[in-house]
Amino acid sequence: MQPISQVEGSFVDVDGRYVIVVGRFNHHVVDSLVEGAVDSLVRHGVDAENIDIVHVPGAWELPLAIKRVLQVARPDAVLALGAVIRGGTPHFEYVAGGCNTAMGNLQLEFDTPVANGVLTVESIEQAIERAGTKAGNKGAEAAMAAMEMVSLLRCFGDDADAGGEA
Repeated sequence: MQPISQVEGSFVDVDGRYVIVVGRFNHHVVDSLVEGAVDSLVRHGVDAENIDIVHVPGAWELPLAIKRVLQVARPDAVLALGAVIRGGTPHFEYVAGGCNTAMGNLQLEFDTPVANGVLTVESIEQAIERAGTKAGNKGAEAAMAAMEMVSLLRCFGDDADAGGEA
């Protein structure tokens, strides 16, 4: 029996085109996520000229903008950044759940990584912690995930449909 080989992405072959789609709502938190994401991409060798930023009103609008970016720009990866903070109504669940589900579906539909850097938190304090203080910067973490997936997918070559047909 042949041993199972292991394949994983690295942070060496990550240059390419990245689009960051950003929800402006809660911008006082989200701006830090964008800074962390851009810094991480550039530090790992992505040319700053290959990073585009698209602004949308909020997290709910992210999936539509991401879909259009994937259709038109065809980037190597998309980073979705935003912040949904729980309030006293069920609005939180609808926005967070709908946004997350749609983004997951888009990455499968377009065979392109969509890194989820949308904070879904209980309070503004938690959001601030995840935007660069106590809990790290989730924008930087989304950038790392995007780069690793770009590298991983390159291990399988350019023709993603090659093995799927019987």
